[in-house]
Amino acid sequence: MIEKIIKLELELLKPEVRTSLAELERLIADDFLEFGASGLSFGKKEVMARLPEEVPPEFTASDFKLRELNPNVVQLVYRATMKKTTDDGIRYSLRSSIWKLNNEVWQMEFHQGTPCESFEPQP
Repeated sequence: MIEKIIKLELELLKPEVRTSLAELERLIADDFLEFGASGLSFGKKEVMARLPEEVPPEFTASDFKLRELNPNVVQLVYRATMKKTTDDGIRYSLRSSIWKLNNEVWQMEFHQGTPCESFEPQP
């Protein structure tokens, strides 16, 4: 199961998915909630309005761990780097997503990305 959930999570990091309303509709649950790095929270409506209009950043993700909360709900935690095309900086975050099996389709119910210090090896 971990491979399937990682695949879905990585889809949401792809520029072509982040700019597609149909793909976002498929992957994000109607009662979705996100706690953003800004400290603000967002629902599906706000995400659907915001993401397709953004210039998608470049993401890399690693160190995935899956916790089964019940047979139809799992939590994926991992580390991510994000590089926006508008600046030279790389942002690091610890991320957590909760995925739920809704009518035989896995959808993201919750997401939180917490900024953190670099976890890249220093030269």
